[in-house]
Amino acid sequence: MTTHGNMMTVGEVDNQANGFDPVAMLTDWDVGTTEILPDGRTLRTFQVDAEDKEIEIAPGVFFPAWTFNGRVPGPALRAKEGDRIRIVFRNFGSHPHSMHFHGIHSARMDGVNGTPGMIGPGEEFTYEFDAKPFGCHLYHCHALPLKRHMAKGMYGAFIVDPDPERHPDQTDVARSRLMGTAENAEWQELLMVMNAFDTNFDDENEFYAANTIAFAYMKTPIRIEKNRPVRIYLINTVEFDPINSFHLHGNFFDYYNQGTTLTPTMRTVDIITQCQAERGILEFSFADHEPGLYMFHAHQAEFTELGWMANFDVVDT
Repeated sequence: MTTHGNMMTVGEVDNQANGFDPVAMLTDWDVGTTEILPDGRTLRTFQVDAEDKEIEIAPGVFFPAWTFNGRVPGPALRAKEGDRIRIVFRNFGSHPHSMHFHGIHSARMDGVNGTPGMIGPGEEFTYEFDAKPFGCHLYHCHALPLKRHMAKGMYGAFIVDPDPERHPDQTDVARSRLMGTAENAEWQELLMVMNAFDTNFDDENEFYAANTIAFAYMKTPIRIEKNRPVRIYLINTVEFDPINSFHLHGNFFDYYNQGTTLTPTMRTVDIITQCQAERGILEFSFADHEPGLYMFHAHQAEFTELGWMANFDVVDT
C-alpha cells in the first residue's frame, strides 16, 4: 500500500545478491573490536576493504560500484569520544583508494594524494587517530578524480558518540546519544546516507535514494513506535547536484548541524538542506500522532520521483 500515487519502480531488488539490505542498514552499526590501552583508554579497531562490485540499485538496474566492505554506503563506523581509532584498510579494487575521515587527525592520516594513506591495488594501510569531536561525520575516498570515486559509492558514516563524563552540564543528553546506555535504548536511532547514481556516466544522476536502493522505504516502510523518540543520523553524499534535502510530512524536528552540539542548532523545522558531505542529527517524536504512514523525502521533486521518497509506518505499542 502506498500514498501520494504509485510513483515507484516495478519489482524488487535482490538484497541477498547485493550483500546488503537497506532496512538493515538503518541500524547496522559497526563498533569494531576493542581492547584497553595501558593509559586506560579504549582502542577500537575496524577492518575496511575497498572492492569493485556490481550492485543492483533499482529492480533490474545494475551499477558498477567501488565499495567499502562490498556495500554502498560503506560500514557505519561508530565509536565513543576519546577512543583511539585504528582502521586497517586494504585495497582489493582496481584503482588507488584511500579513506579520508571528517574529524580531527594528523596530516599523515588525511588520506589524500601525497600521504601514505593513499594506496594502490593490493596494498594496505593503517589509519590511527583519536575519535573527536563527537558528532555525525563521514569518511570517503579522496583519490582523484574525486567526483568519480564519490559517485561510484566510496563513502560511509563515521559516528562519534559523546562521552558524558566530558559534558557534566549535559550528562543526560550525552548519555542519550551514547550507544549501550539505558538512555540511548529509549531512542529509535536510524542512519540515512542520501546518495545518487549516474548510471550512464554523463555527470547527471538517474536514481536517488537514502541508503542506495530507490524507493526502498516506500516498498518497506520504516516501522516507528509512536511512544519512543526518533533520532536520524543524516548524511548527504550526492555528487553532480549542489544540494540535497530532507522533508518530513505531518511533523517537525530539531536539528543538530554536524551533530557536534548537545543543543539543537535549529528547532521546530520540517525541512533542512545539505551540500555534499554536510550532515546532521534530526530528533522528533510521533507521540501525539495517530498511527499511519508518514512520508519523508527530498524536497527537490526530481529527486523524489527518481527514488528519494520514503514512509514511516507509525504504530501503537
